[in-house]
Amino acid sequence: MSAPSIQHFINGRLRDGSGGRIEVQNPATGQVSGTIDAAGADELAETIAAATTAFEDWSQQSLSRRASVLFAFRELVAAHSDRIAAAISAEHGKTLADAAGEVARGLENIEFACGLPQHLQGGYADQVSTGVDVYSYREPLGVVSGITPFNFPAMVPLWMAPIAIACGNSFILKPSERDPSAALVLADLWQQAGLPDGVFNVLHGGPGLVDAILADPGIAAVSFVGSTPIARHVYERASAHGKRVQALGGAKNHAVVLPDANANATAAHLVAAGYGSAGQRCMAISAVVAVGTVEQVQPLLTELQTQASAVVVGPYTNDQAEMGPVITAQARERVRSIVTEAETGGARILLDGRDLVVTGHENGHFVGPILLDEVTQDSVAYTEEIFGPVLVVLRARDLDEALAIVNANPYGNGAAIFTGDGGAARHFQRHVQSGMVGINVPIPVPVGSFSFGGRKDSLFGDTHVYGREGVAFYTRAKAVTARWPEPSAAQRGPSGASMAFPAGQQA
Repeated sequence: MSAPSIQHFINGRLRDGSGGRIEVQNPATGQVSGTIDAAGADELAETIAAATTAFEDWSQQSLSRRASVLFAFRELVAAHSDRIAAAISAEHGKTLADAAGEVARGLENIEFACGLPQHLQGGYADQVSTGVDVYSYREPLGVVSGITPFNFPAMVPLWMAPIAIACGNSFILKPSERDPSAALVLADLWQQAGLPDGVFNVLHGGPGLVDAILADPGIAAVSFVGSTPIARHVYERASAHGKRVQALGGAKNHAVVLPDANANATAAHLVAAGYGSAGQRCMAISAVVAVGTVEQVQPLLTELQTQASAVVVGPYTNDQAEMGPVITAQARERVRSIVTEAETGGARILLDGRDLVVTGHENGHFVGPILLDEVTQDSVAYTEEIFGPVLVVLRARDLDEALAIVNANPYGNGAAIFTGDGGAARHFQRHVQSGMVGINVPIPVPVGSFSFGGRKDSLFGDTHVYGREGVAFYTRAKAVTARWPEPSAAQRGPSGASMAFPAGQQA
């Protein structure tokens, strides 16, 4: 039986593509679960034309009309969260509970976007000069695009599209070709919410489609989340073509653990943050900096080893599974290779999941939790973003040495500290070179009313995603200076205005 075809969503309709064939796998079985005929130049041109036409009308809709669609979309996503989670798990491999959590975090961003009348308020200064007033407001950009990663096939698109659409733009989503189906569920829900055709579109494809999006003059802005090399490429190429760009790259997120932290509770947080979603999170904790003497650090190591050993690995169809497979066979082999190289370089393996086999799913891309101790800053397991279930432990004598380790790393996405010492936490918060900081919180992903983004090699561009910075990214400011002559007596006469109460959704 042939695998089902996964189509594009262009101008409100499902469509086949004209490009090359791409296979989508179930990572728990290694079997092909669907196929894509990638979007070619014709599909991209058609989509941009439809999105451009749709923008002309959508951008002129009243704020209350746009908000009504956002509110309806929010209710539909909440009602269909199980459907979205199932699509995620079947192609990504993460557990249903993890996928449901992803949808819940995406809902926060839709809820933020529902407040667009507040977010788009401008400023006004009366009588700046005699008879002269100045006011400012924000206008949408036009057709914008989001290029999103495999690890969050629903949440990351929901970081981008609701705010872009609320601001009056039309949106083209290029999801990862590894797990594309969640994007089509979102497209269906946008349509059910009453979003006009052409405002939200989905195109599937690989690097060729990405490069075409970056170069096409019909697209005004690009949002990207993925690895650092690709983020750099997206930023440089799209910027060279005059586009506004926000490109979020990779990470090596650190957790500094001071001697006063409770070993049992801290280990529980680190195991969840390090091995959840098989470590395939840009905010996963992948490096633990244990501060103190050998004796002070040992309880944490013991708890990490004990708790990580208890993690249940299996397919999402197993209700007891806490961690699923990595996305591809190549990703699994890369994890194994890096760990082997680190061991050769002197790292001590406290827990080795390289050869894990899940009964009944022998062809799945499973790797068990891996815990490495005595890792050095030049170890490949530390210098590389592994994107797998690998937690590495480095040692530091004190907080200042731990900070030096964190700040020397080329990534600056997120960092956390575990301690009961408020002064130490505040010192860490003020001096760590990361865009997001957790204090006794292992994955400090901001809620939807703030913004997400790092520093250094974790971010290319000037703005973070979602929240107020997202509104700023998807709009441009306009300031108006106005002088009006005083009306004549005739002009001040009866106007013929209606006595009816004005309806908010009138354009």
